[in-house]
Amino acid sequence: MLQDTPPAAKTSASVNGLASLQRYFPILEWSRTYSRLALSRDLVAAVIVTVMLIPQSLAYALLAGLPPVVGLYASLLPLLAYAVFGTSRVLSVGPVAVISLMTAAAAGGVATAGSPEYLAAAIALAMISGLMLLAMGIFRLGFLANLLSHPVVSGFISASGILIAASQLKHILGVKAEGEDLYAIGSTLLRHAGDANPYTLGVGLGTILFLVWARSSLKLFLVRRGIRRQAAGLMAKAAPAVAILLTTIVVAAADLPAKGVKTVGDIPIGLPHLVFPQWDPVLWSKLLVGSLFIAIIGFVESISVAQTLAAKRRRRIDPDQELVALGSANVLSSMSGGFPVTGGFSRSVVNYDAGAETPASGAYTAIGMALASILLTPFLFYLPLATLAATIIVAVLSLVDLDKPRELWRYSKRDFAGIAATIAITLADGVETGVLAGVAISLALLVWHASRPHAAVVGRIPHSEHFRNVRRHEVLVAPHLLTIRIDESLTYLNSRWFEDFVFDQVAKNPEVRELVLMCSAVNWVDATGLEMLEALNRRLADSGVILHLSEVKGPVMDRLARSNLLDELRGKIFLSQNEAFEKLAPAAASEGHLSKPDIVTGGAK
Repeated sequence: MLQDTPPAAKTSASVNGLASLQRYFPILEWSRTYSRLALSRDLVAAVIVTVMLIPQSLAYALLAGLPPVVGLYASLLPLLAYAVFGTSRVLSVGPVAVISLMTAAAAGGVATAGSPEYLAAAIALAMISGLMLLAMGIFRLGFLANLLSHPVVSGFISASGILIAASQLKHILGVKAEGEDLYAIGSTLLRHAGDANPYTLGVGLGTILFLVWARSSLKLFLVRRGIRRQAAGLMAKAAPAVAILLTTIVVAAADLPAKGVKTVGDIPIGLPHLVFPQWDPVLWSKLLVGSLFIAIIGFVESISVAQTLAAKRRRRIDPDQELVALGSANVLSSMSGGFPVTGGFSRSVVNYDAGAETPASGAYTAIGMALASILLTPFLFYLPLATLAATIIVAVLSLVDLDKPRELWRYSKRDFAGIAATIAITLADGVETGVLAGVAISLALLVWHASRPHAAVVGRIPHSEHFRNVRRHEVLVAPHLLTIRIDESLTYLNSRWFEDFVFDQVAKNPEVRELVLMCSAVNWVDATGLEMLEALNRRLADSGVILHLSEVKGPVMDRLARSNLLDELRGKIFLSQNEAFEKLAPAAASEGHLSKPDIVTGGAK
């Protein structure tokens, strides 16, 4: 007989189904409690971010070597996609400086800037990187972003900021300059410096000075005139829009294009048509590596911003769902004729400061950008390229962190080597080589660290049950007992090194008859590590030393129990190191039977 499903079971199933949908469509979670207050705050934030995004979208399209209108196209559908799939309440998705530079490098490798093939390559980059991000999100591969260490990412972004600023000097001077590395850009700028247009230079330098002053002093200037601090800060963020308005009026009124000042020119009016990028296997294969770099760097930059801002409101970011959101944003950017996008730091901070409550603020920003594409484009004809270049220069120089290498030099020479090498390689050979070098350096540093783990000879702190490094503390030891603590898991990367370390210590202490391996920090022993322990047990026995283990964790013990090691082990397995010390060296454990010379005084290491 068929039976009806109990109401409680139906309710549980529906709740689970809704939770599953909310996981993949976060909009279903926050939209259920959307209020008028949230609406008003999101609208205010959207207006402010739109004012900020209009000049940025135009400028970053210029940086990518694309027509300015492409920046507007890349700021429409991606915002809507993130509102549906994103887990951050305040992340603002769109064109950003570093990704724009990487787009220019990748597209420039297959086509000439300004050509239809170049635009097609940029659009394809957005589609390919978007599909890669979607695949990574579906298969929950967000951990791949960890292949890039933070020092390496910091070095790459700093070097990219320098490259971006250098590449825009040609627009400030009004001259031609080519190159993907700092030397090439600098040498061509020097050759053409004498051809600089004074009017273009005046517009560019004036804009830079205004924007620098706005960043450093405009907020305080407005506060002193009675404007609230938060409002003054948001108004200062709108300085690039003010610069665009003022310089456009000046250029048009003075007819500076007739004097050699280059402007944006005609921009198509209206919204982009939705099309799927043309499938070109040859082109797509050439763009695969560049797309992968764009996807990884974009995700790392975006997730860093999202997590930083989410922590301030005690919210959680799902990295794997963020991959889906960014992937969807890039696919739709491509379908609307845009280029690769990701979460932007400055816009997201402004969105947060403006009080945005939900991702709906991004959707409202998209509506604002659509209105700008329809209504404002005719007024941008006289917008000077020097103004956009100045906007880029001032924005990206804030990315350059020259203090970080100095900090790392004091803290970690290994990480300093990583950041220094990444900066040098990026400046010397361009962003794609810099990213590849960054990944290689990160992995090399990880392998080097894992292959040379920290291990120490330890003894007991007097009048306690704690064991510490004999080179750092005054500890109790016994001549016949040697205790070595390994502070990493035992794997194929470090097994040989650790075996050599143990026998080196045994050779230095000929009186040793008992050796305890303290495993409190060992979370994993792979097959190579197991073989090393078995060999260690046999070779120590041949030299008259008994091997013991202490503080072996449960999961590690479970694996060792499925091997022959425990049957062949001549020594014992102790629950704690203190138990091993008291059983194997009772005289030393009484803390009164060791002479003064047997107490080792630690050093700085």
